[in-house]
Amino acid sequence: MSVVRPSAKQLEFLSWEFGVFFHFGIRAFYKGSSDWDGNAMSLHVFNPTQLDCDAWVRAVKEAGGTYAVFTCKHHDGFALWPSKMTDYSVAHTPWKDGQGDVVREFVDACRRHDIKVGLYYSPAQWGHGADFTDEKEYDDYFIGQLSELLTGYGPIDYLWFDGAGSDGHTYDKQRIIKEVRALQPDMLVFNMWDPDTRWVGNEDGYADMPNSSLITDPPLSMLLSEERQENLTLFLPAECDMRMRSTWFDCEDNEDTIKEVDELMGIYEMSVGRGANLLLNIGPDARGLLPGKDAQRLAEFGEAIRRRYGTPLNFAYTGKGAHAEIVAPKQQLVDRVMIQEDLTCGEGVQAFRVYADLPGGLGRICLYKGDTIGHKAICVFPTFKTDRIVVETEGADGRTLTNLQAFYAQ
Repeated sequence: MSVVRPSAKQLEFLSWEFGVFFHFGIRAFYKGSSDWDGNAMSLHVFNPTQLDCDAWVRAVKEAGGTYAVFTCKHHDGFALWPSKMTDYSVAHTPWKDGQGDVVREFVDACRRHDIKVGLYYSPAQWGHGADFTDEKEYDDYFIGQLSELLTGYGPIDYLWFDGAGSDGHTYDKQRIIKEVRALQPDMLVFNMWDPDTRWVGNEDGYADMPNSSLITDPPLSMLLSEERQENLTLFLPAECDMRMRSTWFDCEDNEDTIKEVDELMGIYEMSVGRGANLLLNIGPDARGLLPGKDAQRLAEFGEAIRRRYGTPLNFAYTGKGAHAEIVAPKQQLVDRVMIQEDLTCGEGVQAFRVYADLPGGLGRICLYKGDTIGHKAICVFPTFKTDRIVVETEGADGRTLTNLQAFYAQ
C-alpha cells in the first residue's frame, strides 16, 4: 500500500491549531432570526457604527489563536463587501454611506496582527439573489463573487465552504474549483469538492478517538468526480468548529449559554489534543464589536491554555525513532503528556502506550493507551510521580516521534 503524504500547506494548517470564527452580518441586526427562516432583512438596518475588526483580531492574537475565519456571505445572501454581483451588499446600506467594506477591514486587521486569513462563503442562499432561472446562472454568480473575494484582498490562506443548504442544486464543481485554484493556488480549501481539510462531523468542537487524518472512501461531497474511486485514501486533517454560545450570530439574548473555561479546556484537549484544529466562534454584535462577556471568556480561555501547556516540566527528551522517552533529574508530579509525530512522510502510528517508572524504582506502569497521534496527542491520566516517561508505538514503520513533553495541571 502506498504512503499517503500530506502537502506542505496541510502540515502548516495543523501547526495553526487554534483559530476563531466570526459570524457577523445583517442577522446581527435581527434578534430572533435563524439560518433558514426565510424572513426578509432590510439593508437599511445594517449600520455597525463602532465596527472594530482590529479589536476582533487582536483578541484572537492575545488568546493564542493563529488564524481567523470571517463570514463574507452567509445563507441570507448579504455580501459584507461591495460585490458587483448583487445589490444586497454593504454598498447599499447606511454604513459609511455605502462606501464601507467589512472584508477589507477584517483582512487588513489579520495582516497587522500576523493572523492567517480565512474567508467563509456559503454556496447556498435563500432570499435575495436566490431566484436564478437555472443552475449555470447561479454558478456564474457563485464564481463571480468568489472571484471578487480571491482577487481583491491579496493572498488568502483559507477558503471555508459551508456545506449546508445545497440540496437540490447541482454545482459545476470542476468549473468552480478550477477557478478557485487558479486564483489562489496556495490557499487551503475546507471540506468540499477538492478539500485540503475536513469537517470533524459535529459542531461541538470534539474529535472522536481514533482521529486519523487518513480518510478512505471519502464521501462524494469531498470529490470532484461523481464516481467513487475504489480504495481511495486522502490525507485530510480535521477541523472542529464550535460556538462560544448557543448561536453562531449575535441574534439572541443568550449570554447565559456562554461556555465556561473548564468546558472550553476539555474541548481543546479533545480537539487539538486529538490531532485536529479547533475553530471557536464568536458573533460580533450590531455595534460591530465583540460582546464583552464573549471577549472576556476568549481571553480567559487563552490564559488557561498558556497556564496548562505553556511551560512543560523539566524532562529532557532522549528518545529517537518510533519510541521516545523523557527523563527528569528528580521525580516530579505529572498528570498529562503531549506527543507529536513526524507527519512529513505520512501518518504512521496506529496505537501507542505511555509508561512511567514507578516511584520506588521497581519497574514501570502503563499510564495511558491511545490510537492515533498525528500532529498532537494530549494524554491525561491520574497524577503520578516519576522521573522517566516512555512512549512505545505500533505501526510507525520507521517514522519518528518529534516531541514528548510532560505537564502537571495544578
